[in-house]
Order: sequence, then structure tokens, then C-alpha cells
Amino acid sequence: DELKALLKSAENKLVVIEFSAKWCGPCKRIYPLFHEMSVQYRNVLFANVDVDNARELAQIYHIKAIPTFQMFKQAQK
Repeated sequence: DELKALLKSAENKLVVIEFSAKWCGPCKRIYPLFHEMSVQYRNVLFANVDVDNARELAQIYHIKAIPTFQMFKQAQK
């Protein structure tokens, strides 16, 4: 799974995951800030998971509302 591979490859870097959906208004509004942070903080990995395309991941990570942000370091939440 791509997310597990990303978390493993990040090693000691902080990973910020945004769980969102294309139809989500608040997700669309927060995207420019999320993107700006990904440019500003190059030592942090930023990723997006579309919950409509990854329902299993949304269940695994207990996503109940979107947008939801989760942070990981050394593959630990």
C-alpha cells in the first residue's frame, strides 16, 4: 500500500497526511494553505488521501470527518 511505503520511506521526517474528498468544500478551502506549507517546510512530507478512492484507508485510520489531518514520525501516529 502506498501510504505504508511513504511512511516507511520517510524515516525520521515528519509526515502530514490530509484525508479529504474532491466534493468537500472545507477541503477545497484548506488546500492552498496545505500546499503552501508543503513548499515552505521541505523537510516535512505532505500527502493527501482521497477518502472516496481509499475507503479502506479511511476506516483503518478512523476518519470520521473531513478534512482530517494526521501526523506521523517514524511511521508512528
